[in-house]
Order: sequence, then C-alpha cells, then structure tokens
Amino acid sequence: MSEMLYSRQAVRECLRARRRKIHRLLIREGVEDAPILREIRTLAEAQRIRISVGAARQALPPEAQGVALEVGEYPYADLDDCFALAQARGERPFLLILDGVQDPHNMGNLVRTAEAAGVHGVVIGARRSASVTPAVVNASAGATEHMLIAQVVNLARAVEAIKARDVWVVALHGEAQQTLYELDLRGGLAFVIGSEGEGVSRLLREKADIVARLPMRGRVGSLNAAAAGAAALYEAVRQQSQAALKSAR
Repeated sequence: MSEMLYSRQAVRECLRARRRKIHRLLIREGVEDAPILREIRTLAEAQRIRISVGAARQALPPEAQGVALEVGEYPYADLDDCFALAQARGERPFLLILDGVQDPHNMGNLVRTAEAAGVHGVVIGARRSASVTPAVVNASAGATEHMLIAQVVNLARAVEAIKARDVWVVALHGEAQQTLYELDLRGGLAFVIGSEGEGVSRLLREKADIVARLPMRGRVGSLNAAAAGAAALYEAVRQQSQAALKSAR
C-alpha cells in the first residue's frame, strides 16, 4: 500500500530520514530550480529514486508546493525502540503519550514539538486517535519521519509498561490541583496529553503518577492540545537543561 506525501518540508524530511520505502518523486515542471527542490532532487538521486518531472502538473494539488513523494506505509516503532533510543543517547527516557488526539494538525504540531524537544518517542492508541497520515506528516513539517511513533492497542497497559521502567507519568488535566511548575521534571518522564474535547481519559488520569495543570491567568479556560503539549515539553526541557548546567559546574 502506498500514499502520497505533499509539501516541500515533508518530502525533504522523508528523504533525509530514510525510514520509509520510497517509490518515486514527482516534481512539477517550472519549480525544480528552487533551492529546496534542488536539495530534494539531490537526496532522491543519491538514493536512486525514480524522478518524474512535468508529468505531475495536473496531479499535484496547490498545497503540494510543486512536489510529492509516493511512499510506503508509515513505519511505526515499538515501545522498546523508544527506550533503546534513550539508552543509546545516554539520556533518561522522555516520552509523549497522546490520548485520543484526533485532529491531524494538533497531532502533527505535537510531534513536531516533541522532535524539537528531544523526545525519544510518541505513543498513540490504535483506536480513537489520529494515525500518521499524509496530513499529519505535513502538519508536522516532516518531523514524523524522524520521530519514533509507537502505535499500541491499549494505552493503559502502555502506561503501566512505561512506569515499570522507572519513568514518571504526568497527565495534563485542566482541573488538577497542582500546576506543572510545582513538579520536578528532571528524571525519566512521560507526558499524557488528551483529546481536544475530552482531555485525558479518567482511566489514564488514574494510571498516571500525578495529574497537573497549566496555570491559566486569562479569560480563556483552556489551551488546545498542541499548545498545552508544547508548554509542558519545554518546561521539562528547561528543568533538565538547568540541572545539566549545575552538574557541569
């Protein structure tokens, strides 16, 4: 089964990551001289990927930005792969668990932030969750192609398995008593981010080690999943960076 990835960033990152089976590259005639498209073509030629120029004129939608990549299915990882990556980097596990996040843009933005923050893996459910579709790849600006994403049958069991590896699981929930800024986030850590409408499910809140909220000082009562996840991930990055600086002195 194959699918089409659109947009220059998504296509370039897929070629750079070299994790998918790639069938062919399509470039619309007249745009191939753009610097990023020259880079894309160079990457494809180095991997001996078939390139079609011009024939894609009618096939590519405007959002493709003149380029598309025909690829195989997304290569999901195992939870063990995420822990192996943390070990290979000599770091404590840093994970992101998405509980029922169905909006492709929110999921893509969360994966993009997670990849930028150094997260070792994103965990999603096989049901009630967006999968890694071309829309998610595009929303992530291609970050999905570098990120290990584990799709599991049962998120509650995955949380238990993560906790068994000495990782602290923190669920974000707007009605929690503690704020995120009261927590020590310097150890092995997994954040649970809930869906846009319902938030983190009751079961996963119960499975988590602690439930925390982001302080809300304005009139708006909540943030969307992508914004909340970004704030949480970078608070952990801030604390971990400060700890590393202190230990280096």
